[in-house]
Amino acid sequence: MKQHFPLKNVQQEKRLFRSRIFIAIGLVVLCFSALIARYVYLQIFHFNEFATASDNNRIRLQPLAPARGYIYDRNGVLLADNYPVFTATLSKADVDDIDNTVKALMPILGLNQEDVDRFNSRIKTAKKTERVTLKLNLNETEIAKFSEVKYKFPGVKIETQMTRYYPYGELFAHVIGYVGRINDKELKSINKDVYAGTNLIGKIGVEKYYEDLLHGTPGNESVEADAHGNVLRYLGRKDPVRGNDLYLSLDYGLQTVASEQLAGRRGAIVAMDPRTGEILAMVSSPSFNPNLFVSGISSKDYTALRDNLDQPLYNRALQGVYPPGSTIKPVEGLGGINYNVINWGTKIVDPGYFHLPGDSHKFRDWKKGGHGIVDLNKAIQESCDTYFYTLASQMGIEHMNDWMRQFGFGAKTGIDLPNENSGLYPSPEWKMRTRKAKWLRGETISVSIGQGAFTATPIQLAMATSIVSNQGNHLIPHVLSSSKGSKPFPIRNAPDGKVVFNGTEDDWLKMREAMVNVINSGTGRGIRTSAYQIAGKTGTAQVKSIAQGKKYNESILTERQLDHGLFVGFAPADNPQIAIAVILENGRHGGAAAQLARPVFDYWMVQRKNNPIRPTLHQVTGSLMTAGIQPGQLPSGDNILQADPNAVPNKDKNKPKAKPPHATAPSAPQAEITE
Repeated sequence: MKQHFPLKNVQQEKRLFRSRIFIAIGLVVLCFSALIARYVYLQIFHFNEFATASDNNRIRLQPLAPARGYIYDRNGVLLADNYPVFTATLSKADVDDIDNTVKALMPILGLNQEDVDRFNSRIKTAKKTERVTLKLNLNETEIAKFSEVKYKFPGVKIETQMTRYYPYGELFAHVIGYVGRINDKELKSINKDVYAGTNLIGKIGVEKYYEDLLHGTPGNESVEADAHGNVLRYLGRKDPVRGNDLYLSLDYGLQTVASEQLAGRRGAIVAMDPRTGEILAMVSSPSFNPNLFVSGISSKDYTALRDNLDQPLYNRALQGVYPPGSTIKPVEGLGGINYNVINWGTKIVDPGYFHLPGDSHKFRDWKKGGHGIVDLNKAIQESCDTYFYTLASQMGIEHMNDWMRQFGFGAKTGIDLPNENSGLYPSPEWKMRTRKAKWLRGETISVSIGQGAFTATPIQLAMATSIVSNQGNHLIPHVLSSSKGSKPFPIRNAPDGKVVFNGTEDDWLKMREAMVNVINSGTGRGIRTSAYQIAGKTGTAQVKSIAQGKKYNESILTERQLDHGLFVGFAPADNPQIAIAVILENGRHGGAAAQLARPVFDYWMVQRKNNPIRPTLHQVTGSLMTAGIQPGQLPSGDNILQADPNAVPNKDKNKPKAKPPHATAPSAPQAEITE
């Protein structure tokens, strides 16, 4: 039996086939559209984002720290230099387990806990590709140990970086200061982009005050690196700009002479140019070696400096506050003329003491029996206390305060160094505010001879003396003479105002003559010289209070209870070129301080012109060894002794609180004070 099959529907099959083709084509088009859309999304709309992410796997932007600017004295003697050291650095982009890596490196690199803590603080805020310092100034043994196991520590490198050293150690320590490792507090306030790759920052002195000028501008370089952080090739570079070179007004020779006078003593000497306000020398004794602080001072060394009874870390020239004693009498005498209380002919009879009307208390003169008939010239020449007791009682504390502040007492001078002390010129308002008590008339008498609550710093005394010498031109002391580099900085070497004085120019000249008499035949006659004329004033400040009616007995006092000796002066008297302030702690009398000033005057007025003092190679080498630096580490070709102040040094710019001494004084002088 035959089976019959229906005929095929050709048209229906064609329609089905065509629909399948259209569906397949649609799916292909849809897939290609999605692929194209994704390609557009990645390559056009997000190209920069993903290109950067891709390049970061192999291309890195590494910061280049700028070299610090050099610091010179006025003659081009190099006071702060840079030298290369080997430094261990780590990049967190190339290290998975930073903590264990650092722990393993401790015995190899000789890391102590301070190094680790400092590194941990910095690595937390560092950029991923930034290299953070583990340890500065590696020695040969540490470098050799690391070289043997380098393959175990991808991302850790030994690099050459520039650091600081001070050729003359203690000589300029308090003025120039030092740099040190950036600490946690500084890390929070600095611009991290500006300090990328930098370990050091100014801590005190010129290094801190002019940090922005000295630091320079960082650069960077683009490198291609492998997975281990090793540089394969350099792709581009923006050179860093070295910081400005600073030329200070300090004179190496004068600083040396002043330092020699205070050797083994406690005190300060400040010398300045009364025409410009430039600081010529500033010495605080004892001093310290600033090189110890650059790579991180040990706890033992710092404790020894901090706990030293002589306080070498304390800058007595700027921060030490002392009763100025009789050194302020020339200023006070001019104040009496200003307020028409006295003139040059005003005389008193000095019996050796003074008492206020209606008060039996005696304010004694330093000279028992008194000075007889005294006018202003003689009062300055012989430092007659009674004359100034009388003047103060008539002038009053308000007038005294207004006048003395014109000469800088009771306020910071504005010198371009950090941490200056303002001293204190007391007033009724000050006493009520701080001690909740009324001002007593006897306190005015005490203040009149630089005692009581009146305190001043050596820099204030130098400024006030300069103003007297230049006939009332007010000056702001400064140590920066010029700045050369990419950052312009104006320097003002001129008076910034004038004392308001109701007297005449002749009054200034007569006061100058009285101060000359102090040196020629008065309390400062021990430093008289025929080579040039000195004008000056001695002073003595009590340290130990002596009760009323008791006699000052030096033999029963300890060495640190003896009176301070002070001296201020200028030379040559008829055309002042240098003004000096000296404080000799426990020096007993002002004449001793004057003796220290004489060699400083002699050097500036006589020796400097024909036989200036210049540093020797032996001095520099000795300081290097003290700092743990071998002379061979210095860049070849560097002239570390002297440079042309008009030339830029020939160096590769792209290479990698202690308690202040404060002399306490009685509220009123009650014992003999020998000037």
